[in-house]
Amino acid sequence: MCARTVLVATGVQYRRLPLDRLGSFEGAGVYYAATEMEVRLCAQTEAVVVGGGNSAGQAAMYLSRVAKCVHVVVRGASLADTMSAYLRERLEADPRIVIHTHSQLERLDGDDHLERVVFTGPSGSHAVDCRALFIMIGAAPNTEWLSGLVELDHHGFVRTGREVGGSSSYATSCPGIFAVGDVRSGSVKRVASSVGEGSVVVSAIWTHINAPPPAEVGIGG
Repeated sequence: MCARTVLVATGVQYRRLPLDRLGSFEGAGVYYAATEMEVRLCAQTEAVVVGGGNSAGQAAMYLSRVAKCVHVVVRGASLADTMSAYLRERLEADPRIVIHTHSQLERLDGDDHLERVVFTGPSGSHAVDCRALFIMIGAAPNTEWLSGLVELDHHGFVRTGREVGGSSSYATSCPGIFAVGDVRSGSVKRVASSVGEGSVVVSAIWTHINAPPPAEVGIGG
């Protein structure tokens, strides 16, 4: 297929944990985002959030409004290197949030829906009866198919804007290729933001299509 422009909106793949039965519980107790729909499942119950970044911290704060207790499971020694100080202090001060460092998930239990999460830490195994596990350990962008045509950041997200010579905020280093949404470096990883970028980029695409072709440089005098 021949095209004058390409809009890259392939998003990301959320990183998963190597746990038995993880796939069978996805959407039935295992989630990768904490929206209002998932929060309702946690009313007066315990919830588990895996991850030490800002997204995990924000999810824990959001869930603590309704959950009886939110367990934050972190592999590292602390949240200091991965989470903003302001958010970390809020988590540590919230009586409904318990932070488990040097810990990792061990097992998921349940029938058709998640019923229990088991994780290990310095003091041994802990079993938490819960119906919602939130895995927030980052995401990998779907950019391998671009075959090196555009400049990527060190995480593999597509760089756009003037810093890479783009003609607009969503133009990449290759003229005619644009990127929006989660796959774009520096974007706000939220649905509303992605929808907005997708709407705005249309005008930049039309500008590129309607621009006159570059003048050919002749050889000789």
